[in-house]
Amino acid sequence: MKTATIQTQLDRLMLQLRWQAGRLGTVGKIGLGLIVVAGIYFFSAVLPQDSDLQKLKERAETLQLQELAKQSPGEMESGKKLSGDQALQVFYDFFPRIDSSPFWIRELVQLAKKHGVDLSSSEYRLMNENDARLARYEMILPVKGRYPQIRAFMAEALDKVPAMAISAIALKRENITSDKLEVRLEINLYLNK
Repeated sequence: MKTATIQTQLDRLMLQLRWQAGRLGTVGKIGLGLIVVAGIYFFSAVLPQDSDLQKLKERAETLQLQELAKQSPGEMESGKKLSGDQALQVFYDFFPRIDSSPFWIRELVQLAKKHGVDLSSSEYRLMNENDARLARYEMILPVKGRYPQIRAFMAEALDKVPAMAISAIALKRENITSDKLEVRLEINLYLNK
């Protein structure tokens, strides 16, 4: 008797499903199919990736903790929050001392030679304002060379001298067929007083 009741219930359910499916129409059937496919994709592709993502996050945290453990005590203190005055002092300490300007000029000359860039008569001027904590050493460097050489020189100069900024660039080529450029670089080197 139970099997007959269950069979009757299943027949009614199937009849209702067919009737509801008929009401959906073609667009509704496509939408229902897309929902089923999206559910299958979610359970077969997205959920397994979520567990992999959690494992990667845990691995990253472990590596960060290991890196912190390797740091010396002085480095660990730098990770602490600094007061405004301390942060400002750290900022100013980043800049080279004012008496180190010959070293940085020599560094630029060596980089120019390394990249095959010709440096001609350069102009240097120290801008030292009384109320400022930084001095600005203005340099005008007329250089000659091919574009890739000049570009490599400028990139390495900015990398090797982090307290330097290129404030202006003027490019000039004698004629269209020449591969040599004449470049006027205006550079500011910021120095701590």
